[in-house]
Amino acid sequence: MSVSPSSDTSSSSASSSSSASPSTRPLRLAVIVGSVREGRFGPVVARWFAERVQDHGAFTADVVDLADGPLPLRLPPVPPAVDPDMPRPDGMADLTRRLREADAFVVLTPEYNRSFPASLKAAIDWHFTEWQAKPIGFVGYSGGTGGVLAIEQLKQVFGELHAHTVRNYVSFPRYYLLFDEEGNLKQPEEPAGAAKVMLDELAWWADALTAARSERPYAG
Repeated sequence: MSVSPSSDTSSSSASSSSSASPSTRPLRLAVIVGSVREGRFGPVVARWFAERVQDHGAFTADVVDLADGPLPLRLPPVPPAVDPDMPRPDGMADLTRRLREADAFVVLTPEYNRSFPASLKAAIDWHFTEWQAKPIGFVGYSGGTGGVLAIEQLKQVFGELHAHTVRNYVSFPRYYLLFDEEGNLKQPEEPAGAAKVMLDELAWWADALTAARSERPYAG
């Protein structure tokens, strides 16, 4: 089990403000299940993380499973950066709406060949303004690296989309040894602590960026 670099610290500006939001409604966190592979482990990780979100209390969680709708790899000639309201495939409207309504994101990603899944890249590339000026955290899982290589690449991608990726993350190397047959962690304390640190940081940025977007439209 590896965790984010700051997961063993407890005093920071992010953690000091995680329990309350200046907004008049709960912060909305979209938890994106990035894998659509047959036999995928992503839903197990998503269930565990959604429970951590509920325990944390700063967000309401919306688990967005990319396997639930179409994600064609063939993109339109005009990118969403140019035409944010471009026509999208039938069945994608729900995904677009849920991304637009989110105040923050956590992307759950496996690592395929030292990178992240094509399904996740497709979901990213079909959208643009939905990501802008919003914070994004990550939970990775894989064999040896725990998804860290996929996470680092995703940080580069989301930077191009004017999103803010937080420093802390959760990582499950050799995840198949860490969870039991019922999908429960055998030793839950360390990953739960890492999740809290990340959610603390994510809540701070979500508060700040939600307030900023409410004052004036983002013009990046």
